[in-house]
Amino acid sequence: MQLITVNIDKPEATNFIFGQTHFIKSVEDIHEALVNTVPGIQFGVAFCEASGQCLVRWSGTDPAMIELAQKNALAIAAGHSFIIFLGDGFYPLNVLNTLKMVPEVCRIFCATANPTEVILAETDQGRAILGVVDGFCAKGIESEDDILGRKNLLRQIGYKF
Repeated sequence: MQLITVNIDKPEATNFIFGQTHFIKSVEDIHEALVNTVPGIQFGVAFCEASGQCLVRWSGTDPAMIELAQKNALAIAAGHSFIIFLGDGFYPLNVLNTLKMVPEVCRIFCATANPTEVILAETDQGRAILGVVDGFCAKGIESEDDILGRKNLLRQIGYKF
């Protein structure tokens, strides 16, 4: 067995969701869940099939996001994993609960725009996802000014009132 990491390749501000599912039907169900939750959503989703042809299955509404999803899914190549890239102005917060309710979805590893590494174990049979490195290490404890800044930001962007 070898441990390897795969960097998620994406534009800096692009949000994505990385998870695990269990059935080829996931591609269509995830697509339907996204478009029914956020009208006009721009996204690309790719799924690594774990049996049969072992293809990267895909769908989406935005060609650039579809291409990112396909490229990253193929680089990860871990069976039953999926990755969704969201177009500008669309955020995981708006679709995470819906995704978690898709019957085939087993888990969500991360939902972020941060630089991300996927940690994989590779055997003769295939690859397993051990986890992700999402962003950077904590550098300290927030101060009272930092708390005020956090609260102001959330209200400024409309997530708190």
